Amino acid sequence: MRRRRLAPLVAVSVTATLAPALATATATAAPAATPSAASSSAAKGALDRYVQQKPRWKRCSADSPATFQCATIKVPLDYRAPEGKRMDLAISRIKSTAPGKRHGVLFSNPGGPGGPGLFMPLSMQESLPRSGRQKYDLIGFDPRGVGRSSPVSCGLKPKDENWLRPYKEKTFDKDVAWARAVAKKCRNKAGGTLGHITTRNTARDMDLLRAVLGEKKISYVGYSYGTYLGSVYTQLFPGRADRFVLDSAVDPARAWRGMIQWWAEGAEPAFDRWTGWTAERSRKYGLGDTPKKVERTFWDLVAQADEKPIEVDGQPTTGDDIRSGFRGAVFSPKEAAEGLVELKKAAAGKPASAKKLAVFAGSEGTGTAGAAETPSDNMTASLWAVVCGDNSAAWSRDPESYRRDAIEDKGRYPLFGDFASSIKPCAFWGKSAEPATEVNNTVGSLIVQNEWDAQTPLPSAQALHADLKRSKMLTVLGGEGHGVYPNGNACTDGTVNRYLLTGKLPAKDVTCKATADSNAEARKNRKRDALPGSPLPGRAPDRF
Repeated sequence: MRRRRLAPLVAVSVTATLAPALATATATAAPAATPSAASSSAAKGALDRYVQQKPRWKRCSADSPATFQCATIKVPLDYRAPEGKRMDLAISRIKSTAPGKRHGVLFSNPGGPGGPGLFMPLSMQESLPRSGRQKYDLIGFDPRGVGRSSPVSCGLKPKDENWLRPYKEKTFDKDVAWARAVAKKCRNKAGGTLGHITTRNTARDMDLLRAVLGEKKISYVGYSYGTYLGSVYTQLFPGRADRFVLDSAVDPARAWRGMIQWWAEGAEPAFDRWTGWTAERSRKYGLGDTPKKVERTFWDLVAQADEKPIEVDGQPTTGDDIRSGFRGAVFSPKEAAEGLVELKKAAAGKPASAKKLAVFAGSEGTGTAGAAETPSDNMTASLWAVVCGDNSAAWSRDPESYRRDAIEDKGRYPLFGDFASSIKPCAFWGKSAEPATEVNNTVGSLIVQNEWDAQTPLPSAQALHADLKRSKMLTVLGGEGHGVYPNGNACTDGTVNRYLLTGKLPAKDVTCKATADSNAEARKNRKRDALPGSPLPGRAPDRF
């Protein structure tokens, strides 16, 4: 009965909410063709038809719980022309365990861009306390172009997906050719679709799904890239945002080239912290009894591997492999020290622990952890669609500018600067249909952040906190790893749970202290193999 009463109101409200964003998009993409009153009315009618969809829920799979239900709805490929081509949006839910105590719906996103989120309700069910499972219908979805939501492909081979490439003068021309070729393959394979795989459109899909479900507002938990998606939603639909938790946050102003470069900037203070920590434990690790000596040990091994690759678990490991792997490892000083001890053994031709050396192993391609029918390059294709298409203005069209930046940033951030700043396919991508979203609003939200996060460093979350004027920030001092909630820490989990259960933000920003157990949990989650719907997106070193 409740949903039946809401439906007429929501059917009108979704088009009223979407209409301003659609008008902005059309004016930006085609200034000479600003929609008339008649065309706006037609667009509203087309969206009304989308809102009236009735999902046909069924058990997601034979081996999943009966309470975990899936369905597919249609969304416009282009919200400026909703009467045109359509895309599938794969959605899922686990209904409230106590309808009488139900508050609403809790959407979630695991990160990416390109991460499938259909199975997020299963993860959220494990994360939330019992009262949280009573409070919400848990809603998941594969973002447009991802997983089961009309997945995009560029026809890329694994070698094409190896995109974090160090700058070298002798290989730079080849790297430029690679970037140009990837952009061309994407254009040829999915050019009519890729321009519509953007964060703004995914946020619009979320609001359309909200309306289809018969809800006035949504609550949300987003990780990493999911924090950007959540903040864009609050900007486009401020009146629809209820309780928003943004965990391991992206700085909207640096989407996306600047965020990739922050991987290098954030690694340098973590490296300095590691050298000091390791020097204090020189008797245990034998890597040097001063920070300078520890640093020298590291760079000597890099130089040795540059001359002759070190064999790691049967694979040759170059100095670039060491730098790349250490970028993430260094945020956990113990893990980094143990790995370097084993690398030093391997360099001397002695037996070494393959498990502890795994951080240095190079890899090509990331593949897709998803349904069998999903293209193998789907995560990479959808990554580029968003990273290049959200804000084409952030990417220079001059290949030589990437050479200059890579050289300069290798000097400023020697561990990873050239990887982050060198050429990417976005240099040859098409122009964005819309400008990047400027996030600057007063929607209440809770930003949650570890102090030592390799993927979204602390200053990134602080920047989002400043953009969301009514947000509160929970900082885990000494927290290591990407993705905070849940980590078994009573301070952090309790703060998030109280907000989700009551809707009341803390009166002021909160500081929690990491524990050995919570950091161990973060490391375990960062290392685990990727599964669709993992609530902790730090599963790969080249994703948010």
